[in-house]
Amino acid sequence: MAAAVKVARLEKTLGSNKVLRGISFEAHSEEIFGLLGPNGAGKTTTLRIICTLLAPDAGSVGVLGFDTRTAPQEVRRRVGVVTAEIGVYPRLSARENIAYFAELSGLLDGDLDRRVDAVIERLDMASFASQRAESLSSGQKQKVAIARAIVHDPPVLMFDEPTSNLDVLASREIRQFMVESKGRGKCVIFSTHVLHDAERLCDRVTIIHQGRVVADGATADVRRGYQDLEDSFLALVETAK
Repeated sequence: MAAAVKVARLEKTLGSNKVLRGISFEAHSEEIFGLLGPNGAGKTTTLRIICTLLAPDAGSVGVLGFDTRTAPQEVRRRVGVVTAEIGVYPRLSARENIAYFAELSGLLDGDLDRRVDAVIERLDMASFASQRAESLSSGQKQKVAIARAIVHDPPVLMFDEPTSNLDVLASREIRQFMVESKGRGKCVIFSTHVLHDAERLCDRVTIIHQGRVVADGATADVRRGYQDLEDSFLALVETAK
């Protein structure tokens, strides 16, 4: 199966910190792929490179055959990103937030309105779509963030620690949405340090530590003989020191 996202020998230095030291992995359509590691491992930097917010120092990233260096606009059209830092515009309504990002994604006129209406219905947002974002709950704001990320129907969705600021019910909705997106044929990349969530959701995982890959493969294989993925993770990180 051809990779939806292919990361090859990626390197990145930020300031004096060598964040990525030649990491490689592949993520495919119709799967939830886990990018795992402790805080500071390089997960967010990797996702920022994939969505073209950062340029790598070395190595390459391809998204559905488009290189992030040579075809960044094509990559952006095919990627949606949800992060823990929700960052909705507080004075805009939920609908206006979504429509603004739909315009940035290149949707026009009638198609834009149709897509915005469809995503509001899909995420059950009609009851608060006209409210200013500053008045919404954290779970409602996260729905706005998801709607922004999917309004242009991208084939690749990336979730960077999406549940870290949410309560139990809102976190469950995020997990259910990831599973639903996989079922719709999307490539879902889930970056987290919450190993319990990763073990339940991810088909395959790559674990990075101090900018290097320390494990890669099917989730069950990476867990190996350990009781759970967290025990395997801790052993791998300890060995990599």
